[in-house]
Amino acid sequence: MELTTVWFVLIAVLWTGYFVLEGFDFGVGILLPVLGRGEAERGIIVKTIGPVWDGNEVWLLVAGGATFAAFPEWYATLFSGFYLPLFLILLALIARGVALEYRSKSDSTRGWDRTFFWGSLGPAFLWGVAFANIVRGVPLDADHEYTGTLLTLLNPFALFGGLATLLLFTLHGAIFLALRTTGELRRGATRTAKSLSPVTILVVMAFLLAAGGGGRPVWWTAVTLVALGLIGALAATLRGRDGWAFTASALAVVAVVAALFTGLWPNVLPALDPANSLTVTNAASTPYTLTVMTWVAVIFTPVVLAYQAWTYWVFRRRLTGPSDVSIGPPDAGPSSLTSVDAR
Repeated sequence: MELTTVWFVLIAVLWTGYFVLEGFDFGVGILLPVLGRGEAERGIIVKTIGPVWDGNEVWLLVAGGATFAAFPEWYATLFSGFYLPLFLILLALIARGVALEYRSKSDSTRGWDRTFFWGSLGPAFLWGVAFANIVRGVPLDADHEYTGTLLTLLNPFALFGGLATLLLFTLHGAIFLALRTTGELRRGATRTAKSLSPVTILVVMAFLLAAGGGGRPVWWTAVTLVALGLIGALAATLRGRDGWAFTASALAVVAVVAALFTGLWPNVLPALDPANSLTVTNAASTPYTLTVMTWVAVIFTPVVLAYQAWTYWVFRRRLTGPSDVSIGPPDAGPSSLTSVDAR
């Protein structure tokens, strides 16, 4: 396998990790005003992601750095053409991080909670807009410079992609909250997941079919896994199997990213005029750069994965709200996150 292919796959894996982990973070923030009926419940909701949210964002930093190093032409065109949407995402992520850190240090948390909500909803929608434009194609000239405007990026297909990721991440967050909480919070999260699932399945599947993948078998496999994951998440939620529901939801997010990148290959940024498209060949760094990066990835990637897995293991227990009565742990499937202990 050529190194350009290896790094295309690795970048897809990094985006997959980001959307699986940060996706439920976004969902938790979006659902904060919906499920948090009082200050105590909102505090418990925030604590479900408190130990891990910043680690989840590392995947985005590494994905951006890997793109810059492995495919500098792709990075340059993407970040210049998509400058304003990406800048808005950055501002939202900064505001969201500040809200999470400062809400516990303030006498009134409502302002910070609103910031957390909008800082989660904005990226959840805008990432869908960005990736919908990437797979659809954008106007590029012969020098691979973006020639469109902001309104070009806000086309109906891109907005539909934003709705798809918004629903997907909100559902993912609801299932995560059902897994990490007890009592009324868990019941509310479960009801939300049940309500969101049908419309999420419809919108996400419609978006992927509209995006297309050239009829490749691997693309159809990924799309099928998306459907199975979302349906499986709903079925497990209906049966009270929170662990299985989260596993199925995570599988759906993984399959969505796989479908988008599979449909993209061998392009990294298609142009409306195919002759001007950026591909894994004309956007790549030199073979020497890719070789050095590959050795660095081989050495350090397992270390990072082991550390993050250990973090999730340490903070694996459910959080119990102050108003919850003593209840027994439900059957939550394969995950060890099912212990009903306050931590």
